Amino acid sequence: MNCIGFPINDKENENRRALIPEHLANIKNVNCLYFEKGYGDVLGYSDSDYEKMGAHIVDRKTVLSKPIICDPKIGDAGYLNELKNQTLFGWVHAVQNRDITDILINNKLSAYCWEDMHDRGRHVFWRNNEIAGEAAIMHAFQCFGLMPKGSKVALIGRGNVSSGALRILTLLGADVTIYSRNVESLFRDEFSKYDVIVNALLWDVYRKDHLIYREDLKKMKKNSMIIDISCDRAGAIESSIPTTIENPYYYVDGVFHYVVDHTPSLVYKTTSKAISVEVAKYIDLLVEGKENNILKNAKCMENGQIIDKRINDFQNR
Repeated sequence: MNCIGFPINDKENENRRALIPEHLANIKNVNCLYFEKGYGDVLGYSDSDYEKMGAHIVDRKTVLSKPIICDPKIGDAGYLNELKNQTLFGWVHAVQNRDITDILINNKLSAYCWEDMHDRGRHVFWRNNEIAGEAAIMHAFQCFGLMPKGSKVALIGRGNVSSGALRILTLLGADVTIYSRNVESLFRDEFSKYDVIVNALLWDVYRKDHLIYREDLKKMKKNSMIIDISCDRAGAIESSIPTTIENPYYYVDGVFHYVVDHTPSLVYKTTSKAISVEVAKYIDLLVEGKENNILKNAKCMENGQIIDKRINDFQNR
């Protein structure tokens, strides 16, 4: 049996949690779960709430000693380099990040990547993605000092992130035009007429082009805004550089850029509940050393050996 440790992530303003007490009732091997002291405090759950369900509350060192470490934003965790010969279960994002890949290889780590977990074509954490869109719109417009009503907005993408963004934009009165992947050339002809461009399109790591090039910023309206929810560095938006909740925006050629890479943590209580529902479904499999197809297809690394060929393809191009 593999015990699982649940540390408190130390990324700036990252308050999402992988499991909440009410969902522990759905787990058979709850006695194999070890949570860092104070794990649920930010959500309003006490250590005793976890203990009453049969889980263990321990110090951070004990948590990080477990064979499997579960943490939503594990790829950005400050403790990542402390792990050796263990398994990660969370958002890893090794494909786009050479530094993370090097740690996984050097420390002989295995990793199940939440970003690649799909059930019959739908992303397992689809609700988190919707929330990313909802929270990004609310926060970005607030940072910009503007209400969406009356703004002419181009929304790129038709996935879960886009659905969340569209919900808030529509409710708050924005004039929204949606561009899907098959009308990229049309968007390239029309982007300059919008006040706001929202990118919710996950960029193909094999692509070297962009939908908005740095030179295109000079063609945009005065006081315009780009909200890049996908946060792919120099991806669909060439001038995009991921930002943080503490420092969420910057300007390039007079254009406001919002590129916060963990917007669901802005509403961490809502997001944690949605995440916990899904995580609970895989805990017993992990504890018992079993893999279903969803986990198998999400494994990017095993004992420091690269499984996901996109890692080499992207980082060696």
